[in-house]
Amino acid sequence: MKIRRVLATAVAAAVTAPVVILSAGTALADAQPAAQTQAQKKPTIEELEKAAAEAKKAYDDALAAQDVAQKAFDATTAATSPLHVKAKAADKEAGAATAAKTAADKAVTDAADILAALPADAKPEDRAAAQKVLEEAAKDAEKADAAKKAADAKAKAAAKEADDADVAAAQALDKAQKATAKALSAKETADQALADAKKAAENPSCEPDPKLTTVVTGLPSKIVAGTTANFSLRVTNGTGKNIDKLWPFTYLHATDKSGYQVTDDLLHLQWSTAASGGWKDVDSLHRAGVINGLKDGTHYDMKLRLKVDAKAPAGPGIAFVAGDYVNKDKSCGGTPDLTEYSFEILPAGTKPGDVDPAKPTTGKANTPDTKTQSSATSTTPLNTTNTGTLAATGTSSATPQLALAGGAAVVVGAGAVFVARRRRSGTN
Repeated sequence: MKIRRVLATAVAAAVTAPVVILSAGTALADAQPAAQTQAQKKPTIEELEKAAAEAKKAYDDALAAQDVAQKAFDATTAATSPLHVKAKAADKEAGAATAAKTAADKAVTDAADILAALPADAKPEDRAAAQKVLEEAAKDAEKADAAKKAADAKAKAAAKEADDADVAAAQALDKAQKATAKALSAKETADQALADAKKAAENPSCEPDPKLTTVVTGLPSKIVAGTTANFSLRVTNGTGKNIDKLWPFTYLHATDKSGYQVTDDLLHLQWSTAASGGWKDVDSLHRAGVINGLKDGTHYDMKLRLKVDAKAPAGPGIAFVAGDYVNKDKSCGGTPDLTEYSFEILPAGTKPGDVDPAKPTTGKANTPDTKTQSSATSTTPLNTTNTGTLAATGTSSATPQLALAGGAAVVVGAGAVFVARRRRSGTN
C-alpha cells in the first residue's frame, strides 16, 4: 500500500508537466514494487540487539584506546618529559658554548691589540711573550668554536627528537579520536536500527487487503456541467476481522478536452448518511467521514453527491475511491489500489438522454454473501466529530502511512496517469 502511495506521488508533477508523464507512461504502467523484484531479508530484533551490543563494545574499546593515547600525548609533550628535559639541557649547553666562544674570540682580539700596541723599540722578549699570548688565545678560540658547533648540533638533535615524539603522539591521538568517532557513529546507527525495529514491532506497518473493497454505484458516465449527480459508495469488509475505524477515500479529477487544463476545483463532492445530519463536504484529505465498527462480512453504504460547476469545460473525468483503516490493536491496512470510475463532463445545457452508469476500471464488486451493517452493531457508523483525531492525539503512528494522509498527492498522480493513458489512446 505504501508503494502505491509513493508511485502516485512521484507522478503528481505530471499534471503541470504533461510531456513528462507521456514519456514515462509506459514505464509507470509496467513498474513493479521493489519488494516483488528484490527480496531482502530483514534482520530480527535479536540480531539487531547483538549488533548493537557489539557496536557498544567496539565504541567502549575505542574510547579506552583514545584515553590511553591522550595520556601518552600529555606525558610526551609535557615540559617534564625525558626528551623535553634532555632538549632543554642540550640547549643550555649550547648557550654556554656560545658564551665561551664569544669570550675566546674576545681574548684573541685583546691579545692582537696588545701585540699591535707594542712600541717599535719593544724588547724582543716582550714581543715574543705577546705573540705567544695571541697564539694561545687563537687555539682556545678554535676549541671554543668546535665546542659550540658540537653543542649546537646536540641541541638541534635533542629538539628534533622531542618534536618528533610530540608529532607522533599527536598523530596517535588523532587516529584514536577518529576511530572513536567512527565507532560512535556505528553505535548510534546500530542503536537507531534497533529502536526503529522495536517501534515497528509495536506499530506494524499497514498492509493492503484485497478483501476490503470500495464500490461506487449510480455514478453517471456522462454529467452535464451545472448539474448534480447522486450516487453511492459501498464499503465491504471481507477481511476476516472487524474494523474499528475506516476512512472512505474519495477524489474527483477532471481536465478539459486537451488534457492540459485541470478542472478539479470545479467539481464539488459531498457525502451523507442517516447519522451525518445532512450533506457534508469531503475534508481536505478527501475523506467522506469515518466508518466506526464495520464488522467482518458486512458492508456499509453512504450517499455521495457530485456538483459540477456550470463553468466546467467539456472533458474527461475520473473518480477515485479507496478505504484505509486503523484498529485499536494498532493493526492497519486498506484497499490495495484506488478504484477508478471514468466519466465525461458535457457542456452546460447539453441533453444527454439516457446515460449508462460509470464502470470501474479496477477493483472488485462486493460478494453476494455480505450483509448490510445492522444498526444493532453500529448505531452511529459515521462519527464526523472524530475525523482525523487519531493523528492528532497520537493514538496510532500508522495513520500517516495511510492513503488518507497523503490523499491529494496520491490522486493527482493517479489522475496524471489517467490523462496520459487517454492521450496515448488518442481519445482526446
